[in-house]
Amino acid sequence: MSEADPKPVTFLDRWTRLSLARRIMLAAAIWGLIVLIGGALALSALYRAQTLSLLSDELDQTLITLTRDMTREGAFLPDGRVTDDNHVFLSTDSRYQTQYSGRYWAIVAVDENGDPVGDLRSRSLWDEPVPMSPRLLKRALATPGTTQFGIGPGPAGQRTFAAAKAILVENRETPLVLVAAADRAQNDAAATRFRNLLIGTMVVLFGSVFAAMVAGIRYSLRPLVKLGHDIAEIREGTRLKLADDYPSEVQPLTEELNKLVDHNRQVVERARTHVGNLAHALKTPIAVLRNEATGETQLDDVVRRQVDSMQTNVEHYLKRARMAARAEALGARTEVRPVLDGIARLMNRLYDSKGIDVTVTGAEAAVFRGEQQDLEEMVGNLMENACKWARADVQVNVADDAAELRIEVDDDGPGLTGEEREGALKRGVRLDETTPGTGLGLSIVTELAELHKGVLELDEAPAGGLRARLRFPKR
Repeated sequence: MSEADPKPVTFLDRWTRLSLARRIMLAAAIWGLIVLIGGALALSALYRAQTLSLLSDELDQTLITLTRDMTREGAFLPDGRVTDDNHVFLSTDSRYQTQYSGRYWAIVAVDENGDPVGDLRSRSLWDEPVPMSPRLLKRALATPGTTQFGIGPGPAGQRTFAAAKAILVENRETPLVLVAAADRAQNDAAATRFRNLLIGTMVVLFGSVFAAMVAGIRYSLRPLVKLGHDIAEIREGTRLKLADDYPSEVQPLTEELNKLVDHNRQVVERARTHVGNLAHALKTPIAVLRNEATGETQLDDVVRRQVDSMQTNVEHYLKRARMAARAEALGARTEVRPVLDGIARLMNRLYDSKGIDVTVTGAEAAVFRGEQQDLEEMVGNLMENACKWARADVQVNVADDAAELRIEVDDDGPGLTGEEREGALKRGVRLDETTPGTGLGLSIVTELAELHKGVLELDEAPAGGLRARLRFPKR
């Protein structure tokens, strides 16, 4: 992968970018689904096992009843065969008299090899095979007197649950196998209904709990959202410090942030003081050098030129240091229109003799996130340059939206070519030596705009002159 190729975003990257609320809700949703599915399956299996246990008890009781009925008179023939000519087997239970009712019994005779050779059955079984699998028959013969259970096919395509027990009878060399079976359809349907009801109940319960949890999380995280808004207000200058009405868990953070804001203000103030002290310290040596170089010699001329250069550079970098200190200050906030209107009035007075008319239009409530002195420095330079080159009109327009603040200064002068506009932003470049100035104005505006995360752009004005545009993003 080359350096230009974007790095693939992994699941861990996406997870670390999630908000705290989404992390908690996602983790709770995953865990809730695991509990929901696991609980539903476990309870459904438990209910199914319980119904099967009750059915097993019922079938076992049926085998006991068959065993008791075999002791009645007329149940056996003299040769040891079982007969139901006298209707002694479960005669009072109508389920065993109705065809394919779902309840069946049979008494199966086996040979020496354990294979069925005949049976006596309930009327409900009709002429269908006895619902007993070979495996269940083998297990019953292996443990005489013990009830064995198994699942197998039943009459009319039914899925039955069967109980079988082998017993030894007098006058018979081979045992008899008593079989009782029941259709599982009703039990399975009941288990399915219970499972669906359980899942529906759990889904509703989980949805209610999850909704309550989401509401609780949002309510619990509201102080953090409020903290973000309050910090933004400090940065915008509408608030001096964070309030004291935060929860105890957030209070230490707000206290440290207030200390950080105070420290920032102190650092900026100290920087301003140091810059002022440095300015005063440099003025005297420069003034002494200028006063000493009053002669007409070549050396005096060189010293004067170098002193003037030193003076210009010192003023530039001291001004830049002051601007940087102000730009780093938190909470600075300036209304744009009053500043522009004031500068426009001043320019109209200064250039009244040239017939220059300076007008300001646009957003009335626009706010610059910085100190008034910085805004005056930037816009003042642009408006003064426009007045120097304009023929009659200078238009200043303010546009303010959610994305950025824009200040455009248009003149109706001769304008600049693309190359000239690019060169005009370089420090010390003057496009017309006949116009007074040092060539530092636009470069100072550029540097100051960059310190406030903005940019200065030069373009062609609608009137044919130059358009200088300041853009400051809101975020």
